[in-house]
Amino acid sequence: MKRNPLIRLFSAIWTGVDGIRKILHLVLLLLVFAIFVGAMSGTAPIFPNQAALYIQPVGSLVEEFEGDPYDRAVEELLDEARPQTRVRDVIDALEYAKTDDRIKVVHLELSGMGGAGLPKLQRIAEAVTDFKESGKPVIATGDFLSQQAYYVASHADKVYLHPEGMLLLQGYGRFMNYFADAIEKLRIDWNVFRAGTHKSFAEPFTRMSMSDEDRESTKSLIDQLWGIYQEDVEAARGLEEGVIDDYAINYLINLETAGGDPAVVAVQQGLVDELMTRNDVRDVMIGYAGEKSGTYNAIGMNEYVSQMRMLDVEQVKQQNVAVIVASGNVLFGDQPPGTIGAESTGNLLRRAMNDDSVKSVVVHIDSGGGSAFAGYVIADEIEALQVAGKPVVVSMSSAAASAAYFIAAGSDRIFASPATITGSIGVIGMFPTYQRTAAYLGIATDGIGSTQWSGQFRPDREMSDSSRKLFNVLIRDSYDSFISHVSDYRGMDKQAVDQIAQGKVWTGQDALANGLIDELGDIDDAIAAAAELAQMSEGSYGVKFIEAELSSTEQFLVDFVNAGASLGLDPTSFARRPGSLERLAGELEQMIEPLTQFNDPKGIYSQCFCRIE
Repeated sequence: MKRNPLIRLFSAIWTGVDGIRKILHLVLLLLVFAIFVGAMSGTAPIFPNQAALYIQPVGSLVEEFEGDPYDRAVEELLDEARPQTRVRDVIDALEYAKTDDRIKVVHLELSGMGGAGLPKLQRIAEAVTDFKESGKPVIATGDFLSQQAYYVASHADKVYLHPEGMLLLQGYGRFMNYFADAIEKLRIDWNVFRAGTHKSFAEPFTRMSMSDEDRESTKSLIDQLWGIYQEDVEAARGLEEGVIDDYAINYLINLETAGGDPAVVAVQQGLVDELMTRNDVRDVMIGYAGEKSGTYNAIGMNEYVSQMRMLDVEQVKQQNVAVIVASGNVLFGDQPPGTIGAESTGNLLRRAMNDDSVKSVVVHIDSGGGSAFAGYVIADEIEALQVAGKPVVVSMSSAAASAAYFIAAGSDRIFASPATITGSIGVIGMFPTYQRTAAYLGIATDGIGSTQWSGQFRPDREMSDSSRKLFNVLIRDSYDSFISHVSDYRGMDKQAVDQIAQGKVWTGQDALANGLIDELGDIDDAIAAAAELAQMSEGSYGVKFIEAELSSTEQFLVDFVNAGASLGLDPTSFARRPGSLERLAGELEQMIEPLTQFNDPKGIYSQCFCRIE
């Protein structure tokens, strides 16, 4: 019996579609298999026997990358990650290259380098100086050199600037937006409770200008930082004292003398050795590293340091000093890298405590503070390490202030750079309410509660006298706990701590004079001290970085996409590029991110606006 022609037609169509489906499945399986084989059989890149190490810092210099490791790995594959360069990667690359016979020269291309605190710059500059002891040259180049980029460049053997480029030195400053009028126009009551005469963190929400106390503290900081910058650069370049300050102050005069050519000014003032186009630089580098495909032999920093770390079997040993990086705002709960979370950073400290190979710990802090409660939680974990017989040493990077200093104070020893910004021992409470905004929109709040506290902490109700008194008591108690904590662990009189507290901000060299730190030094000094406290002799211990890691599933997915890229599949082709409005929204979100992150359960913060670059 013949089937209905219509049924036969649909049957044929379905058979064809099903066949195509099977073919596509087969192609997909073959593709997956090829990628998997590529991932499993991939070999490390083969580097030439004569090459330049190409170091091109992009974006901000950071102690650790911001964001969830998996999200960042995916964003990097899609070319959407926030541009950042990790200080440790630059330093390790230079250290490996110093004794690597394949590396004949280092090329620092600094055009894309962004902001960085002076202590980070000093550590990289020290690594450059140490590399030069090998007798191999360091060449620094840039189309445009920022103040931060020039600090690093000044420690190279030669500094070349593009003929159409520019070197601008602005000095140090700290400028902020103040929102008091905008907040009033929005009819928001930004209730602030403060302990510390110089605690300025809340001022942007209550004033329209910098207070005299904040201006005084900031002036002291920027004068010291600018003095250190000048001294370091002039020593590195062999310049007379005052040349850097003169370059900045008389820039317009010198620019007019040079016919309006900023690149010529940089050469005339001795800050740059020569003006060179990119082709000129390429020719110079070919002379050092040899030619390949019309350019010079080069090994990229990321690729190089990744392979060298895999080959470095001596980095981790049977007994180790663990290093934990604590960078970003101090926040309550579980937070991604780039922030210091009470849970997440606490988990890293517990991993160090439970690791039998770890004998002591260095906590490397780069933070202006944040949640007071989170600071207490992390300080408890440090104490638990000490009780377990594992000494804890703190190394301060660009900043370790407010709640971050609270974390540091309980350690066995504290190291800081002379340019570190620390202290800011004080406490702020903030509780904004918008009952006037609601009333303007025709919204009212009413109800009944069983006690005087019922409904008192709703943001749509005005704070009562009782709730204000409660906040004041909590703030005073938190401040007293802070200075008592410093007094107990630093072995200082409590009144003496109160005198140098009050929210006052200090450089590392002032902090040493005031007893807030033990010694001036960098993370290497802190590691050596941690080993000494654990009674480990030099050469007998390794260094183990304890940090957030990808899960096995996440690592497989990242390796899978990486393998696809190695086979010629461009992962960026699958990404939708954000439009102009999305990019603007992203930038605005980044600006207000510090405010939206605040999550202290008691609404009490020990925070410092410490970023001075």
